[in-house]
Amino acid sequence: MFERSPSELTERENYKLLIGSVIPRPVAVVTTKSVNDIVNIAPFSYFNIVSSNPPILSLAIQGKQDTVKDTAKNILETREAVIHILDEDNVEEANKTAANLPNEESELHLTELTLTDSAIISVPALTEAKVRFETTLYEHVEIRNKNKVTADLFLLEVQKYHLNETVYDEKTGRIDPRELNAISRLAGNDYAAIGEIFTIARPQ
Repeated sequence: MFERSPSELTERENYKLLIGSVIPRPVAVVTTKSVNDIVNIAPFSYFNIVSSNPPILSLAIQGKQDTVKDTAKNILETREAVIHILDEDNVEEANKTAANLPNEESELHLTELTLTDSAIISVPALTEAKVRFETTLYEHVEIRNKNKVTADLFLLEVQKYHLNETVYDEKTGRIDPRELNAISRLAGNDYAAIGEIFTIARPQ
């Protein structure tokens, strides 16, 4: 068994060990809007559920070359975001939004994705997503290393669910994982689809 101490590794080496081990990771495709009404679209896999009461999602955004990414900047300024679940039908187009663009340019024109108005917040959503959440900022935590901010952790409270009728059963209140076909992130350029599903009953 190999042993490593994070302090002995470079940031890149730590990154590779973490993203190669903590798999699969759900992917959030996030739309935000700048104060100048520029719509930003970006995928993130440092993403998960925090709480169901109230419903809160977590989104961690790493800094880039001592600058704040557009998504983080927009959430801090407007306190709003739409979180979309990446699925097999939109993964190719969503991947295009990972391109590095100037902050005054929207990623939308790189794709065939389309926007639709949200019900509560001002940030538009992606029509193609089968599941999306309108969210507002619940809490922001700066992640620091030696007093330098290296990442931003956002806790985002869900204000409205949008669920496609092909994946959501209104009678049971459940989402069909096979119909959603969510895509997860691995390491490098690798992704994974939903594979074999099996059931294990919890102990009494």
